[in-house]
Amino acid sequence: MTTQIYRDTWGIPHLRADSADELAHAQGRVTALDRGRQIEVERHRARGTSASFLGVRALPWDLFARRVRLDDTARRCFAALEKRDPETARWVRAYVDGVNEGLAASAVPEFAKYGPTPGRWEPWTPLGVWLATHILFAGFPAKLWREEAVRHLGPDAVGLFATDGPGTSGSNGWLVSGARTTTGRAVLAGDPHRFIEDPGVYQQVHLSCPEFDVVGLTVPGVPGIAHFGHTGTVAWAITNAMADYQDLYRERLRRTGAGVEALGPDGSWRRAARHTETIEVAGEEPVEVEVIETERGPVVIGGPEGLDGGIIGGPEGLDGGISAPPDIPPLAISLRYPPRVTDDLGFTALLPLLRARQVTDVDRAFDDWAEPVNVVQAADTEGGLLHRVAGRVPIRAEANRTRLVPAWEPGHEWNGWHRPPRGGLSDDGVAVMANQRGPATPLGVEFAPNHRADRITALLAEREHWSAADMPAIHMDTQLGSATPLLDHLDALTDLTPEASALRDRLLNWDRRMDADSTDAAAYAAVRGAVVRRLAAHPAFAALAEPPAYPEVFLPWLALLPRVAFALEHLLRARELYGIDRSEIVRAAVEEAAAATPGGVWGETHRLAPWRAFGGTPTPVPGLSGDHDCVLCTSSVPGLTDLSARGPAARFVWDLARREDSLWVVPFGASGVPGSPHHRDQLPLWLKGDLVPVITDFTRLEPETGTAETGTPARRPVLHEQHIDGFGTVRVLPLDPAADAGTIHRWVSEQRAAFWGMNGLTKAQVAEIYAHMDTLDTHHAHLVLRDDEPVALLQTYDPAADRVGDCYAVAPGDIGIHLLLAPPGPDGERPGWSAALMGALASYVLLGLGRRRIVVDPDVRNEKAIARFLRQGFVAGPRVVLPEVDIPDVFIPEKRAQLAFLPREVAFP
Repeated sequence: MTTQIYRDTWGIPHLRADSADELAHAQGRVTALDRGRQIEVERHRARGTSASFLGVRALPWDLFARRVRLDDTARRCFAALEKRDPETARWVRAYVDGVNEGLAASAVPEFAKYGPTPGRWEPWTPLGVWLATHILFAGFPAKLWREEAVRHLGPDAVGLFATDGPGTSGSNGWLVSGARTTTGRAVLAGDPHRFIEDPGVYQQVHLSCPEFDVVGLTVPGVPGIAHFGHTGTVAWAITNAMADYQDLYRERLRRTGAGVEALGPDGSWRRAARHTETIEVAGEEPVEVEVIETERGPVVIGGPEGLDGGIIGGPEGLDGGISAPPDIPPLAISLRYPPRVTDDLGFTALLPLLRARQVTDVDRAFDDWAEPVNVVQAADTEGGLLHRVAGRVPIRAEANRTRLVPAWEPGHEWNGWHRPPRGGLSDDGVAVMANQRGPATPLGVEFAPNHRADRITALLAEREHWSAADMPAIHMDTQLGSATPLLDHLDALTDLTPEASALRDRLLNWDRRMDADSTDAAAYAAVRGAVVRRLAAHPAFAALAEPPAYPEVFLPWLALLPRVAFALEHLLRARELYGIDRSEIVRAAVEEAAAATPGGVWGETHRLAPWRAFGGTPTPVPGLSGDHDCVLCTSSVPGLTDLSARGPAARFVWDLARREDSLWVVPFGASGVPGSPHHRDQLPLWLKGDLVPVITDFTRLEPETGTAETGTPARRPVLHEQHIDGFGTVRVLPLDPAADAGTIHRWVSEQRAAFWGMNGLTKAQVAEIYAHMDTLDTHHAHLVLRDDEPVALLQTYDPAADRVGDCYAVAPGDIGIHLLLAPPGPDGERPGWSAALMGALASYVLLGLGRRRIVVDPDVRNEKAIARFLRQGFVAGPRVVLPEVDIPDVFIPEKRAQLAFLPREVAFP
């Protein structure tokens, strides 16, 4: 057996190789082909060089990456890995070799457009990608917020503003033992909540070699399957433990003739490492940054001159800090984080996870886990179950966990590592984790409210036995548990205007579900947003309204309005709130909402706003159900925006009875290449809550003949391109029978495409039909794109060489077309959409190809298509009977058709 790439209907890569190293090479290569632009952005982020092509908007991150020493830490961790575990180091190198080979073989349109070409990955680059992805995962900047809140409002403010915060990420995860399933074997399910990126932060993959056969969700740019995997006999999943394992130290620094010194806890000044680095910024002058590291760790804010030090030169306004207030001596702030201390990112766990056969194997593998700290759930086919914390949390003083601590005072050192706690299942065989207090409680400070966990627990209690197929309904639950405090305040209000009183009564009778089509959910969100804005604007919080000018990368943790939004429950329930009359705040908010223009449904404003490294205008995403405290956690920032930037970055259901009954989905698709049929083909499923079946039987898959994405639309000649105002850019490309077979098969298999005549055909038969057409000089198939997304199949043909030519008098310059539109997205109908598209295609056929008349032959029963053509200017011709066609293995039956014609002088008078 040689290394081979297979693809399923959704473009998900299934890889087979003779060894783990060869498989890692194949995984690296296919990742570069499918996600080349994405992983190159991550490489630059890990090195602190992303501003070199993304410009000044990426500079805040690059400044942080340089000062916190991400790339150097990754180098050190890989060097230690080579000594500690040469096998894993060799395996990582094989992955990197595959990435470099894939990047060399691929074309990355975004890099051609924005400047740099794909670069070279080093052996430690995957470790850098992992570290850059997770360095802010524990939310250490929350300590900056607590410092400001206590300084201005007193120590009670810490509890009042407690929340899982705008800068952290969570997850839902639940484990149901065999005693509670229909098969007698356990089921694992969940969905990691992260900032939604396009392409997605998780990549579906199947890895198979003689040692192991694993499916799971991997982080692009990192080998193996770390977070969510299923080996056939054991499966595992993680949620964020919400542990605190990173410390911020106030540092006293001074310059000397030899460099920089830091005051230590023994009262002596110690030499700090110091050098400068230059950051290239596209369109701007380079920025020179001073990098300082004390015995505690890298200085991430300020320098010897105080909090406004560190940036030596660069674009105006990007000075990286603030001047110290007059009552505080000049300071700098350093960060101490475990990988910088131990030279270990936990990569020694990755191969043992792939080789795991039982829960005990997964347990041993996670003993080596380092970063980030997670709660792990696992189950195997023999009934083994696991519920534990994994990761490295230092033992240190309580003050370190909550606030900044002085580096020059003793008592703030790290003194070893906590033993990761273990949890168990409930008496009825269920374990639920949704970032709430649980087994990780001794290791954390702030946790998520119990709403999601309590709701999942309640849903699981509603029936005695569950199957894998039942679990997606839990993923999509929209009950909002955090609504009670605000509704209680509304219930107590009197003397409202009639309009506000009616709104209050509506909300008190509301089912508390944040459904996209709910007008009551939209009304609740409007009132909630008004309450948040009014609280944040209250003079009692004025001192926090303008956050300290710390580096921009920390600002999400320091903005007052999001803090109020996510802590609204605490603020409304507190016995006293700095003299604020909350009843009057709520009264004014409901009056404001009632007086506003009547709103629509929640989904009109609650829409997905994914992050894209290269900007541009993304395809509009339909409205979302859910909210921050729903199981369907689609987070926005109440009071600021209803747009959702965070949500389920994947959904999965692992079935231990039969792996092929497992399910998964990602927000967009398997490919990160714009224009690929698999760039966004899972989005409609993700929006509806549907999942894709997991396939692991290679006999059900077709091997690829060539590179993974060489046949995608982005890399084919553009036969016609036309921009239409208000619609987008239409491109016509040659159809690739193999690469596009999955997309076309999905389109022609829907009931709405019954008149196309291919219902019931397999993907292979569809590919065969178009492969046969590709051999003809008289018939041609095209893929039509709108803003790089496949939207239609266009077939052109010479009527004289087609069965239609036997049914009418073919005139010189005639050209026949068949047009199949892609199914509409979750928004449903698309007014004016087909007319705009048909206008562009008429331009291609009549003007671009120089033809004089178009003939179409829709099925006489397809009244919608006939009406559409007539509205476009076609003139109805005779009704005819087209004879059957028989090609090898495929039979195309007889068809009763309505002919219609569009002369060029009618289309373009």
